[in-house]
Amino acid sequence: MNAAQGTVGSDPVILATAGYDHTVRFWQAHSGICTRTVQHQDSLGVAPRVWERSVPRVGSQLLLLTDLNGRRQQVNALEITPDRSMIAAAGEPARTPAAAPGTGDAGHGPGGGRRSRNLQCQRIFQVNAPINCVCLHPNQAELIVGDQSGAIHIWDLKTDHNEQLIPEPEVSVNSVHIDPDASYMAAVNSSGNCYVWNLTGGIGEEVTQLIPKTKIPAHNRYALQCKFSPDSTLLATCSADQTCKIWRTSNFSLMTELSIKSNNPGETSRGWMWDCAFSGDSQYIVTASSDNLARLWCVETGEIKREYSGHQKAVVCLAFNDSVLG
Repeated sequence: MNAAQGTVGSDPVILATAGYDHTVRFWQAHSGICTRTVQHQDSLGVAPRVWERSVPRVGSQLLLLTDLNGRRQQVNALEITPDRSMIAAAGEPARTPAAAPGTGDAGHGPGGGRRSRNLQCQRIFQVNAPINCVCLHPNQAELIVGDQSGAIHIWDLKTDHNEQLIPEPEVSVNSVHIDPDASYMAAVNSSGNCYVWNLTGGIGEEVTQLIPKTKIPAHNRYALQCKFSPDSTLLATCSADQTCKIWRTSNFSLMTELSIKSNNPGETSRGWMWDCAFSGDSQYIVTASSDNLARLWCVETGEIKREYSGHQKAVVCLAFNDSVLG
């Protein structure tokens, strides 16, 4: 990404943020201008599942969440598909029991009619604790699931077989991620620790094997997010300690610390760093934080290049894609 430009070739850069104000905002990444805000009246009702067709096209309508009584739900995660044709939003599960997806009953309630005709639940994976995070292996055949009991589940989508590992018992796993080369998997938890594994296998019928690589005492408060860079050379971790730290994957040493801590002793905390996403060239990173802002940073220098202001409450997740399509 060139921080002075808003497009890569003829394709637009997509930056979307969501916050506690129940809005999703789309931005011009190069200018900081909000181009679109999607609010409650644009939302559809869904329950978290693995769907065959779960999201509409970015240019037409964004999928937001309500429960079946029309109460708005908090959007906690955004994801853009690799071809940039779709964006998914995920959030808190509905409090009202819903009928099975794909049936007529599932369409009852606000915004439900269109959903029932388009969505078909393909697979359900159930564990014994609330699920915090999921990550699809680059082989498209295994799903990594982290839960609040401290377990990480490796779910084989072809066979339905699953394995689990527990880095720290009873310490919530808040984020998991696999680098694009499928060389490493990282997980962060509520102790502030980041665990890294080497990955082997995962090709053809061979199940992925995880070999412990290192444990990084990354933060002194909750670690909330971890993301590898597109070139697999960097790992970013976000935390309630108001920082996003960037680590070199060559030796997992600290490269850069991005901080929203105030230098004014009289100023109260600016809150948590919730989420992050690298640019396609791995030279920039966007963060979301509790002070209602998203920021674009230079990875090497830690300099803030742009701020995205418009949310009325904490910004808790984002999706960013500026990669050139082939």
